[in-house]
Amino acid sequence: MEELYKLIEEKIAASGYPGKIDGKEFYEDVSAEVDEKENGTYMFLIKKDDLLSYQGCMDVMDSEFDLHYVDIHFAEASFHVDFDA
Repeated sequence: MEELYKLIEEKIAASGYPGKIDGKEFYEDVSAEVDEKENGTYMFLIKKDDLLSYQGCMDVMDSEFDLHYVDIHFAEASFHVDFDA
């Protein structure tokens, strides 16, 4: 799992996002959105605080999810992270 968390952090950094995001915390936040969802494609919005939020798209399957992308909104800026690329 550590490799996955590191990959998340690298992809977010490559988007130009200037802050630090912990890959494990990000994964846990997104995973929490999957709880009790039926299989399908979902849009989600996670508001971390007044300045930081995540908006994205994922597919939910029986025992996993596939995060396609997330837009990180920080203050007035937005950073797109494509997890399918």
